[in-house]
Amino acid sequence: MTKYAIALLTALALTAAAAPARATPSTQIWIPSTDIQGFGVLHLNYDVYARPSKVPLLVLGPTIGVLPFEKVQVEAGFDLMFQGVEALDKYPIYFHAKAGTPEDSMFKWSPAVAAGIYNVGIKPGVTMQNVGYAELARTFPVIGRLSLGYYWGNAAILRTPIGGDLTLGTEPDNHGFLASWDRVMKEITDKLWLCVDLQQGQNMLGAINGGFGWSFTKDISVILAYNHYWNEATAGKDTFTVQLDINLFSPPDPPPAPPAATGPADNPSAPAASAAPEAPPPGATDKATDPSPDKPAVP
Repeated sequence: MTKYAIALLTALALTAAAAPARATPSTQIWIPSTDIQGFGVLHLNYDVYARPSKVPLLVLGPTIGVLPFEKVQVEAGFDLMFQGVEALDKYPIYFHAKAGTPEDSMFKWSPAVAAGIYNVGIKPGVTMQNVGYAELARTFPVIGRLSLGYYWGNAAILRTPIGGDLTLGTEPDNHGFLASWDRVMKEITDKLWLCVDLQQGQNMLGAINGGFGWSFTKDISVILAYNHYWNEATAGKDTFTVQLDINLFSPPDPPPAPPAATGPADNPSAPAASAAPEAPPPGATDKATDPSPDKPAVP
């Protein structure tokens, strides 16, 4: 969304920073992930970012997988965001899209690769933050998944006070690194997921975040986390977040493979028929519900 364009918008946005806005492609806690919803999966997120004595930021929207391929995947969606700031809440819709390929799709041990855009608003100078990004991710035994990327956005909107002093005006701060670690704690239960992620920058998006997720089913999960923002002047005080994720119309897991056929029982010399092809493992036809071997079903 547009934030700090010129003096008036800067003042407005820095006031609005009490609710740092973001449309939500498939994410970790705060930053985009390399996960992509599988074809036909309709994912619904409901996120709340709260801080004491302030109106919480509410984010609600769908994301759907739109390509029926395993190695090249695309998702798209939108969010409605309400922040308690009238000038921003008049234009609450923000769009996002992402394309990528999962781990091992190009060659053995190849990383997951994703690129996308989010916070695409509809009001120039107010909500058009237009954040593009590119990321790599790889899951390692024991360690978990490590992700690294870079983002860039609208320089007229992603800004920070000059020298930390708003009275001196603002300057662009519209790009930086993305990084995360996440892991399913299989030693305890495969329903528990831990994550730390960060976004570099002194703009409203700059933050480090930590928390955990719990998968009630393969299609329903919740994340509880804490968000620390690098610059209180632009992003406001820290927040707690609760994020509910639900997969609607998720394709069912494939049925198990039938037993291999044998020759006729009354003719032992007859050659055995070819064995039925092995069925894909659960989730192989729906990469969004388990996009990496160490990522929980939904978050």
